[in-house]
Amino acid sequence: MHPRQWLCSRACQDSSALLSALSRTTLAPARYAHEIKHQPDPEDEDAMDDQSFKPSEKAKSAAQLNLSAKLSKDGTGKTGGQNEIWRLLKIARPEIKVLSWAFLFLLVSSSISMSLPFSIGKILDAATKPAEDGGADLLFGMTMPVFYIALGTVLSIGAAANYGRIIILRIVGERIVTRLRSQLFRRTFVQNAEFFDANRVGDLISRLGSDTIIVGKSITQNVSDGLRSLVSAVAGFGLMGYVSLKLTGILALMFPPVAIGAFFYGRTIRTLSRRIQRNLGTLTKIAEERLGNVRTSQAFAGEQQEVHRYNTQVRKIFELGKKEALISAAFFSSSGFMGNMTFLALLYFGGGMVKTGAISVGDLSSFLMYTAYAGSSLFGLSGFYSELMKGVGAASRLFELQDREPTISPTKGEPVKSARGDIVFKNVSFAYPTRPAVPIFNELDFTIKQGTNVAIVAPSGAGKSTVASLIMRFYTPADGHILIGGRDVTTMNAKQLRRKIGYVGQEPVLFSGTVAENIAYGRPLATRAEIIAAARQANCQFISDFPEGLETHVGARGTQLSGGQKQRLAIARALLKNPDILILDEATSALDAESETLVNQALAALLAGNNTTISIAHRLSTIKRSDMIICIGNDGKVAETGTYSELSKKKEGAFSKLMEWQMSGNEASKSRPRGPEVSEEEELGYEVQEESAAEEGKEQMEEQGSKYRGQDISAGEAVAERTPKSTGGR
Repeated sequence: MHPRQWLCSRACQDSSALLSALSRTTLAPARYAHEIKHQPDPEDEDAMDDQSFKPSEKAKSAAQLNLSAKLSKDGTGKTGGQNEIWRLLKIARPEIKVLSWAFLFLLVSSSISMSLPFSIGKILDAATKPAEDGGADLLFGMTMPVFYIALGTVLSIGAAANYGRIIILRIVGERIVTRLRSQLFRRTFVQNAEFFDANRVGDLISRLGSDTIIVGKSITQNVSDGLRSLVSAVAGFGLMGYVSLKLTGILALMFPPVAIGAFFYGRTIRTLSRRIQRNLGTLTKIAEERLGNVRTSQAFAGEQQEVHRYNTQVRKIFELGKKEALISAAFFSSSGFMGNMTFLALLYFGGGMVKTGAISVGDLSSFLMYTAYAGSSLFGLSGFYSELMKGVGAASRLFELQDREPTISPTKGEPVKSARGDIVFKNVSFAYPTRPAVPIFNELDFTIKQGTNVAIVAPSGAGKSTVASLIMRFYTPADGHILIGGRDVTTMNAKQLRRKIGYVGQEPVLFSGTVAENIAYGRPLATRAEIIAAARQANCQFISDFPEGLETHVGARGTQLSGGQKQRLAIARALLKNPDILILDEATSALDAESETLVNQALAALLAGNNTTISIAHRLSTIKRSDMIICIGNDGKVAETGTYSELSKKKEGAFSKLMEWQMSGNEASKSRPRGPEVSEEEELGYEVQEESAAEEGKEQMEEQGSKYRGQDISAGEAVAERTPKSTGGR
C-alpha cells in the first residue's frame, strides 16, 4: 500500500461510515490531485490494450472448432417426413394394449355423439307432422317417453366412455413422458466429455423437460383428438350424403382450400415450434447458469444486467409466440369465415329444397347439425396436424440425443479388477476434440512408478489437469498410448477403471444431500464407521460443529459449506474408495496451513507404498513432499523430471524457472503505472490536509445532524445529498 493511502486509512478508521464517505469526497481534490495528474491517458491505455491483445497464432488455431459432438439447434434438421412421424407414433408402442381400450371408448362416444343429430331430426319431423295426419305416437318403434329414456341412457353411456378415454390417455401420456425422460437422462449421462464440452446444459435440460412433455401430449391426447375428429368427419359426411347428396356436394367445395391452408399452416407451425424450443433451451441455460452463480453476480452488482439478459431472451420467445398466434389466428379465422359462408349457402339452398318438398325440416336440421359437427372435426384435424408437427419438431431433438452413441463407451472394454502398476505415457499427443488445431501434448513421455507420490507441475494452461482427464479416460489421445499396469486404458472398461481411481478437483463439487451421502458418493454401500473413518482421515472435524452432524444438508452444490470444508469432504469421498490411484488436482489449495498439514499427514500415512498418488500442484509444500516431479513445458513435452532436491539444483532448469516465476507473482507489479515519488515534506503536508478536512467534515456533520434525525434516510442517501455532483471522470 502507498504511504499516503495508509495515512488516509489511519485518519479515517475511527469515523462512522457516513463521515468516512464524506471525508473521502472532500479530500479527493486535494489528496489525489497530484496522483491523478500523472495517471496515463485512458486513450493511450486503450491503444496499448489493443496492441497487447492482438490475436496470436494460438488464438487463430483455437478459432478452428470441431463441433461434431454438438447437437443441432432444431434437432435432426429433417422436414418431418413420414418416417419421422411414424417413429414419433412408435414411441407409444409399449402402451398399445391400454391405448386400444381408449380408442374403443372413443368409437363408442363418437358414435353416440353422431347419432344425436339424426335423432333430433326425427323428433322435429314428428313434432311438425300435421295433427290431421295423426301426429306421431311412435319414434323408432318406441313411444315418446320410452324413446327419451332410451336416448338419455345412451347419452350417459357416451359420457362414461368419454371419461374412460380421457383418464386412460392422461395416465398413458404421463407414463410415456416418464419413460422418455428416464431413457434420455440415462442416454445423456453415458455421453463422454467431448459431448458436454460442445453442448450447453440448459439445452439438454430443455430437451429432457419441455420437449418430452410436447412429445407425450402429441402421441396421446393429440392423437386421440385427431382420431375423434376423423371419426366424426367421416361419419358426418356419410350421414350428410345419406340425407342429401346435393347439399353434400355444395359443402365439399370448401375442402380443397381448407386442406391446402392446413398443410402450409402445419409446416409453418412446425418450424416455429422448433425455434421456440431452441430458445427455451437457451432461456433454461441462462437461468441455470446465473442462478447457480448468483453470489458472483451480486458481488459485482450484476443483478440488473442479468435480469436484462434474461428478459431479452424472454422477449425473443414472446415474439415467436406472438408470430405463432398471428399465423394461427389468420388460419382459423379464414377457415371459420369459409365455414360460415358455406353454412349460409346451405341454408339458402336447403330452404329452397324444403319449400319444394325435396327434404323435410327435420332432415335439413340434421344436415345442418352434421355440417357443424363436420366443420368442427375439420378444425380438429387442422389442430391435430399442427400439434403433430409440434410434436415432430420436439421429437426430432429427442431422437438426435437418443441416437447419439458416445465415442467412449463407459461399459464396454476389458474388465478392470485392479489399477495398480506403473502409469506410462508413451508418445502421447492430444488436443481437445472441440479445438483440434490447438495441441496440448506433443509426444508426451513419462512413467509413474506404482506406489509413488508424483507431482505434475507446468505453466498455467500447459495441460496439468489434462493428464488426469486422460488417465481417467474422459478423452482418447490422438496418438500414443497410456498404460496402467501394462494395459492400454483404451481397452479397459471405463466405468470399472474410474472406480479404481479417486479424484479431488481444485473446485470440489458436492451434490444436494447430507454430508454422509456426499462422502459415500463413490461407495453408496459404505458403512457408517467407514464414512466416519474417511472423514477423520481428511480432517473433517468441523462436522462435529454441525447440529445434525453427518446428516447435515450441504445445500445445492454445497453452498452451506465453506470452500475448505467442501474440499475436505471431497478428499474424504476419494479416500473412502480406497483407490489404487489417487489424483489430487490442487486438492489442498483452499485449506489453511494447519488443515493442509494434517490432511497431508493422513494422505502420506494412508497411501505410502500401496497406492499411486498424482498431485497436480502449485503449492511448494505439496511439491516438496512428492517422490518425483514431472515438469511439463509449454511445448507439450516433458521438460525435466526428478526429485525436488535434484531439480532445485538446476538453476537454469525449467522447474527452477517455473518456481521462481510463480513465487515472484509473474512480476506483474513491474508493468503497473506508478506516479512520481513523493518527498517526506509532501507526505506531511498531505497528512495535515487530511486531518483538517476530517475535522471540517466532522463539524459539518454536527451542524446538520438534526436534518436527518428522525427521518427515514440511509447513510448512502445522506452522502449523496451532501456530496457535490461530479462533472467529469476521475
